[in-house]
Amino acid sequence: MIFCIDVGNTHTVLCLTDTDNIIHDWRIRTDSRITADELYVTIFTLFKIAKLSSDSVSAIVVSSVVPPVTNIIKELAVNYFNISPVIANSSTDIGMPIKCINPATVGADRIVNAAGAYEKYHTSMIIIDFGTATTFDCVSINGEFMGGVIAPGAVIASEALFNSTSQLPKVNIFTPPKDIIAQDTVNSIKAGILYGYTGLVDGIVKRMKKEMDSDPMVIATGGLAHIFSDLSETINTVEKFLTIHGLMTIFKKISQSHNPLKDPPG
Repeated sequence: MIFCIDVGNTHTVLCLTDTDNIIHDWRIRTDSRITADELYVTIFTLFKIAKLSSDSVSAIVVSSVVPPVTNIIKELAVNYFNISPVIANSSTDIGMPIKCINPATVGADRIVNAAGAYEKYHTSMIIIDFGTATTFDCVSINGEFMGGVIAPGAVIASEALFNSTSQLPKVNIFTPPKDIIAQDTVNSIKAGILYGYTGLVDGIVKRMKKEMDSDPMVIATGGLAHIFSDLSETINTVEKFLTIHGLMTIFKKISQSHNPLKDPPG
């Protein structure tokens, strides 16, 4: 089976997959100070609970936006799985031209999302990833990564409001208020964050559509995707595991060109 690892700034998603389906998935906190040994203990425990063996892993494919954790996973893969992992980034040959001034600066998650989405839908699209940052990425009808927008995430905005004010409380924004005109402080903050970000999302998508020569499909992913998809006027669908499906897509393309990945390292 293929072990797909998506390292975000806040959480890391671990998925054990075959070439087409997710078999098991877990979400853990991203910790750049963790050691390879500590990470293996976590993974070993999760596998044991699921009655799985690390011997079932034949390849490891990684998307990471946290370089220290990338290095830890490389060490983990070699020391405990005897595998040289595939690290997806802008230099990975996924058959998708990156139409950016400096492709090396485009986050791995953005490229992997685009690869997974285009493989599934084969149309022009705007991909919105609601993570620590909120990213908007455009893919042309011909499968070209055109670039996009990066905005602070809704959770960051909520925490900044709490940290920068004396009396405003920390609020759980995962439950939208019933009305936009809120009658208490907690729901006022929720309304400001959630409806404010919905306006940001729809506004950016509408501006992007004007610059694209097609009618793009709008796909949402990430931790808050299900909330904003209910509030937004422009989101067409939610793909919970888009990054993982992107990693599976990349693995398929690489494995077609050569037979990697479970060889004793150099």
